[in-house]
Amino acid sequence: MAIAEITVIPVGTGSTSLSRYVADMQRAIDQVEGITYELTAMGTIIEGPLDRLFAAIQALHESPFQAGAKRVSTVVKIDDRRDKASSVVQKLESVREKLNA
Repeated sequence: MAIAEITVIPVGTGSTSLSRYVADMQRAIDQVEGITYELTAMGTIIEGPLDRLFAAIQALHESPFQAGAKRVSTVVKIDDRRDKASSVVQKLESVREKLNA
């Protein structure tokens, strides 16, 4: 399973507030099957098969255009570990174990 962190920034919206666009993006990602996601203060973390991650990334990137944005800047980081099972929970537990050692 792959993990992606995505930040989508609508540009030229006429306002410094982007929460309306973020809400629309969350509605869009809700429609993507086969993934789990978590909204954070600075972006969204997505887990799932790589093809589903790309579908989610596309849905998130397109959403501001559908809401009237004329330009969108999107940053994506992908962690695709294939030597063993990986998840957001597993990654955090691994760090916590080392902190408690």
